[in-house]
Amino acid sequence: MTITEDDRILLINHRLQKTDELVVEIRLHIENGHYNTAVNRIYYGMFYMVSALALMKGFTTSKHFQLIGWFNKTFVKEGLVDKKFGRILNTAFEMRTKGDYDDFIHYKQNDVVTLYNEMLEFINIIKIIISKKIE
Repeated sequence: MTITEDDRILLINHRLQKTDELVVEIRLHIENGHYNTAVNRIYYGMFYMVSALALMKGFTTSKHFQLIGWFNKTFVKEGLVDKKFGRILNTAFEMRTKGDYDDFIHYKQNDVVTLYNEMLEFINIIKIIISKKIE
């Protein structure tokens, strides 16, 4: 199925909106002590941003590892974003995976708040990149 330019822009904007909604949801999870759930949603906030960025660049995949690899190769390795953003995304993915699938993982508030703040910075840098391309 071929996607039109208008549909592509609508989908990118939809993913940006989903991320904005998650930011609010994550704050509530943190405030209520649901740290593992917050970590899951933090990762997905970044995932939606990278998937919007990938869509903008014409890259599609349903695999998390492929999307993360694409981001690291295309943006981190090429120096288009600071290396810390690759680390933030990788850390969030690892923490989300452990929190979702490993037994006895209980994240602490400080670690989750740190990851949340890093996510906000990550989201902002990706929004800047996307806004330059679709305006």
